[in-house]
Amino acid sequence: MTQPTSRVLAAVLASAAAVLAGCGGDEGASSGDRPTVVVTTNILGNVIENLVGDEFRVVTVMPIGSDPHEFQASAQQVAQVGAADGVIVNGAGFEEGLLDVVQTADDDGVPIFEAIDAVQTISFDGDNQDEHDEHDHEGADPHFFTDPARMALAADGIVAFLIANVDGVDATALETNAASYVAALESLDAEVETLLSAIPSDRRVLVTNHEVFGYFADRYGFEVAGTIIPSGSTADGADARALAELAELIEHEGVPAIFADASSSSELASTLADEVGDIGVVELFSESLGSDDSDGATYLDMVRTNAERIADALTG
Repeated sequence: MTQPTSRVLAAVLASAAAVLAGCGGDEGASSGDRPTVVVTTNILGNVIENLVGDEFRVVTVMPIGSDPHEFQASAQQVAQVGAADGVIVNGAGFEEGLLDVVQTADDDGVPIFEAIDAVQTISFDGDNQDEHDEHDHEGADPHFFTDPARMALAADGIVAFLIANVDGVDATALETNAASYVAALESLDAEVETLLSAIPSDRRVLVTNHEVFGYFADRYGFEVAGTIIPSGSTADGADARALAELAELIEHEGVPAIFADASSSSELASTLADEVGDIGVVELFSESLGSDDSDGATYLDMVRTNAERIADALTG
C-alpha cells in the first residue's frame, strides 16, 4: 500500500513537473539531446561534473553551504529528481531530508545509484565493514568522501552506472573524460599523504565537530579521539556532560586544535576551546563545498585545503 508521504510526494512531483514543462527553458531535468543526471550533494555534484564533461547535463540539488542532514527539497527539485535520466546520491542515509523523495523516484523507475555502494564502508566506531549488501548500510558512516582514494572508486562506480542505465551515452567519450579526473583524484590522494607525512604519529589525533572524518582517519592513520556532537549528523545535539568529558580528554591528550565545520556554526567548538584554553579552532570543509572565492570551491580544493589545515594545526 502506498504510504501517505509517498502519495503527497508523488502529487507534488507531478504538479511541479507540469509547471516546469509549461515553463520550458532550462528549468526541467531534460536539456536538448543530452541526458540529465541529478545529484543530491554539491560535493558529488562537482565530482560528477568533472567526470561526465559534456556528455550529461548535471543538476545539483543542494546549494553551497547546505547541511545535507537537514536539507529539504523544493517542489521544483522534487520534480527534477523524478524526471532525471539517472540520480546519484551519497547513500547510507546521508541525505536525511531527501530519503522519501529519492525513494519515490526509485519506485517510479528512475535509475538511482548510491555512491557509497562502490567503496568499502566503515562503521562509526572505525571498523571496516567487509561485507555488505547493496543499499544495506545500517550503521555505516556515510562520509566516505573525506577520503579521495575512496572517491576515486566511487567515481568509477558512477561512470559504470551511467553507462549501464542511461540510453544514448557515448561510453567511450565518457570513460575517456572520466579517466582524466579519476587520475586527478588518485594524484590528490598521494599529495595528501605527503602533506600529512610531517605529522608525528603521537599527534595524529583529531577532535571534530561531529563524526565526519572517520574515512580520512582510516585512510591516513589518524585517531578521532572525540567529537563535540557524538553523532554522524549535525541534526543531533551536544550533551553537557559529554562536552565536559571531551574537555578533559583534550587536556589529557594535549590536543592542539578542534576542527569545526565551515558550513555549520562553530559556537560549540569555540566554547569548548575557551573552556580548555590554549587551543585553536580550525574550520574544515566537511559536508559542503565552499563558495567560489574560498579555498574549498571544488572537491579537489576542499580535500587539499583540509589536509593543509590539519597538517598546519598538528605540526605547528
